[in-house]
Amino acid sequence: MAFDSKTFQTRAITAIAFVIVMLTGLLWNGISFTILFIIIHFGCWYEFIKLLKLIRPSDYGKYLPLGLLYITLPFLLLVLLGFPQAKPAFSQGVFLSEMKYLPVLPCGIIFSIWINDTMAYIVGSLIGKTPLSKISPKKTLEGTIGGAILCIITISLIGRAIGFFSLTDWIIIATCCAVFGTLGDLLESKLKRMAKVKDSGTFMPGHGGFLDRFDSLLIASLSVGFYYYLLM
Repeated sequence: MAFDSKTFQTRAITAIAFVIVMLTGLLWNGISFTILFIIIHFGCWYEFIKLLKLIRPSDYGKYLPLGLLYITLPFLLLVLLGFPQAKPAFSQGVFLSEMKYLPVLPCGIIFSIWINDTMAYIVGSLIGKTPLSKISPKKTLEGTIGGAILCIITISLIGRAIGFFSLTDWIIIATCCAVFGTLGDLLESKLKRMAKVKDSGTFMPGHGGFLDRFDSLLIASLSVGFYYYLLM
């Protein structure tokens, strides 16, 4: 395929803008963080409903409650992870607005996904031969394993340097993001196949929609949220 400079430029500009918006929302303060993911939450819901209407046009309403598990619960957990005091505070009646925002866990999840996706693409491009799944033919087993290993190593080193949690916790968090993030990607790919569309939306030119960008984050946040609240 010939190199399309215009397409590449569009994708590059969109990707840079996306990273800037994400980092600003994550690192500015708790309000920007919460607003950012409220917007993303409703963007994902909008596209989820569109996909359901394509998959089951006559009775899509029956499947709307699944969105509470697939979209709302993960984003709720992600927001709560930005306020670690929420874990002991629920029993003390402390409001979220009274808690201190700490972006360590949300950043850890998002950076894990970014690293995993990037490393999986690089490793898959170099040595990938075995398709991971028919749902997503471009993903390879070699790339998936390589991406996960490099993600775990990188996040473990960063986590050990910054502290906050034990090395074991960081290894488990990175593993959850690599494994369940990939499952989230495959799940959304399956939904798009059932709806017979390439992308879930068009909010990011050259990159797709909200669900295309945050499919991995949904399932990864769910797994890390359960680990944090139930096992840490």
